[in-house]
Amino acid sequence: MTAPAAPRIGDPERGTLDKAADENFPVAPFFLPRAWRDDLMAVYGFARLVDDIGDGDLAPGGADARLLGVSATAAEDRLALLDAFEADLHRVFDGSDDTPRHPLLRRLQPTVRRRSLGPEPFLGLIAANRQDQLVTRYETYDDLLAYCELSANPVGRLVLAVTGAATPERIRRSDAICTALQIVEHLQDVSEDLGRDRVYLPAADMKRFHVKESDLATNTAGASVRALVAYEAERARDLLNEGAPLVGSVHGRLRLLLAGFVAGGRAAIKAIAAAEYDVLPGPPKPGRLRLLREVGVTLRGEG
Repeated sequence: MTAPAAPRIGDPERGTLDKAADENFPVAPFFLPRAWRDDLMAVYGFARLVDDIGDGDLAPGGADARLLGVSATAAEDRLALLDAFEADLHRVFDGSDDTPRHPLLRRLQPTVRRRSLGPEPFLGLIAANRQDQLVTRYETYDDLLAYCELSANPVGRLVLAVTGAATPERIRRSDAICTALQIVEHLQDVSEDLGRDRVYLPAADMKRFHVKESDLATNTAGASVRALVAYEAERARDLLNEGAPLVGSVHGRLRLLLAGFVAGGRAAIKAIAAAEYDVLPGPPKPGRLRLLREVGVTLRGEG
């Protein structure tokens, strides 16, 4: 995952939302209507918190666990926390007067009602983080795509729903973009993920390129690892290109937002390439100028 910002102890809501600045893509940029920004940040807060639970990156002090009604003895049990978070999510959707316990879910509740959002994308994100506790290796690329269907694609579908732009074709394009962004993030974070005992590089591809897990634990990538990363980056680039027509299907400020998603992925891939596909020292990150150039390319329908 993207390296988290330092949380503010005692304020789990603010600490979670502040991590938006560290993402590869714009979350709720200033040029969007205020109502969209508020609702996108509410969705982001949910997605970021569920990832933080799954990754064990919650703010120190156990505030989130207490908010969810999880005992101190179970606060380190990620599956127990995810179960409690899902139970609290159901309070958002059940139509009763039972107020969600966590402030990020209380923030989400009016968004769900305003935008008529269903629970499925949110449940998908929780399921992805449950899977992370149980599945730490992926045999094939198709297995990884199935994981991205839970871990990434719901976010794009929620963006389209919040902005009133969802159609079957746009959802298909969005899924391709979101899967690509997830793969790029995995490439940036190979070392960090290995430290969590997770490998998102498909085992079949590692075998094809003669890469062993021990090769991922070094400070600098050898030729085989670089070739593997280049191969997976090309797959992500193809997915971004498949999804890019989504940008031209909408207008105005939404077009600029979606261009930012595609551009963020393309710029990250170019940063990986500029590092000669050596992702092991740390995540290669694009500069602002490169990102702005990619936004222009995407808006013009090039790339």
